[in-house]
Amino acid sequence: MTRIRIAPWSMVTLLCLLYVGFVIARNNGDPLALVTLGTRFSQGIADGTEGYDGQFNYYIARDPDSAAQFLDVPAYRFQRILFPAAGRLLAFGQETLIPWAFLAINLAALALGTWLLERLLAEQGVSRWYAVGYGLSLGIFGSVRLSLSEPLAYALVIAAVLAARRERWWLCAVLLASAALAKETTLFFAAGFALALLLQRRVLLAVGLGAAAVLPFALWQVILAQRLGTFGVGSGGALATSFEIIPFAGVARILTDVPPEVRARLLIIFGIILIPFVLIPTLWALWRCWRDLRAQNWTAYTALLLATAAIMPFVPFSTYREPIGILRFIIGLQIAVLLYAAERRNTRALRNSTIWALTVLFVFTLV
Repeated sequence: MTRIRIAPWSMVTLLCLLYVGFVIARNNGDPLALVTLGTRFSQGIADGTEGYDGQFNYYIARDPDSAAQFLDVPAYRFQRILFPAAGRLLAFGQETLIPWAFLAINLAALALGTWLLERLLAEQGVSRWYAVGYGLSLGIFGSVRLSLSEPLAYALVIAAVLAARRERWWLCAVLLASAALAKETTLFFAAGFALALLLQRRVLLAVGLGAAAVLPFALWQVILAQRLGTFGVGSGGALATSFEIIPFAGVARILTDVPPEVRARLLIIFGIILIPFVLIPTLWALWRCWRDLRAQNWTAYTALLLATAAIMPFVPFSTYREPIGILRFIIGLQIAVLLYAAERRNTRALRNSTIWALTVLFVFTLV
C-alpha cells in the first residue's frame, strides 16, 4: 500500500486553496472578492469604502494607462510593477481573468517559496517542517487572499538565497532585482548579501551584486518620476506616516497618537500581535547580531538577519498600528530568523519561529 507523504509546501498550498475557495464561494463565486475593491477609489466616492491594497494591483493590471486616477499614491503603487504586470500578462489583458491570474501566481509563489525554504532548512540538517512558520504566516498566506505582491516577492528572495548558497551570484542578483520590482522591502536582502560579501573582503562582488540588484529598481524610479512627477519610494500609501528617527517611536505612538476611543483596541492588538510576533523576534535578532559582532562570528545569514532586523525599530507608526501591515513588513525578518537559526542549529529559536504560523488564524478576519 502506497503511503501518501505530505510536505509543508503541499499542506500550506492546499489549505490556502481551500480558504480562498471558501472566500469566493461566500461571495457568490465572484473572484473580485480576492481583490477587495473599495468604492472610494473604484468609483471616486470620497466617503466610500477603502478596500485594500490588492485593488491597486488590479487597477494597474486592468489598464496601466488609466490606473493612476484610481490609486491613492500612484508612484508608490506603480513601483511594485512586477506582480500586476505578471497578472496582466497571464490574463492576456482580459479584465475578468485578472483576479484568477493573481490567484494562480500567488498560489504558485506560496508553494515555491515554502518548498525552497524547506530545501534550505534540510541542507542545514533541520526539519523541513519549520518552513510552516513562513507558509502559514498572515503576511504570506493572507497576501494570497488579498491579491498582494508579497508571496511572489519573497519566493524570489528565497530563490536568491539558494542561488547565493550555490555561489551563483549572477542568478542571485537577477532574482533580487526582480524581487525589488515586486516589493521594495526585499532590497534589505540585497543589502544583507552585499554586507556579507564585504565582510568576506569580496569587495568587487559586493559592489557588483548590490548594483545589479538595485539598478533596475532605480531606473524604474526615474521612469516613474518622469511620468508621474515623483519617485515611488516612501513609507506607504494614503495616510502613511514617515519612518521614525527614534527607535520604536512607531510603537510608542500607539499610546500617544491615537484617539482615546480606539486606544484600548490598539493596546489589545499590541499585546496579541506586536509583542509575540514582532517585537520579541526583532529584539532577539538584534541581540544575536550584536553577540556575533562581538565574537567576530559572522556568516552571510548573520548579515541577512541584521539587514532585516535593523530597520524594524524605525518602521513608521502607520505600519505598526495596522496588524496586517506590520505582519507583511516582517516577512523578511521571518525568513532571516529561520535561516540563521537553522545554520546555528538553534532548536529553541526554530521551535519558537513556528509561532508565526498562528497568525494564519487572523485570515478569518479578512473573509
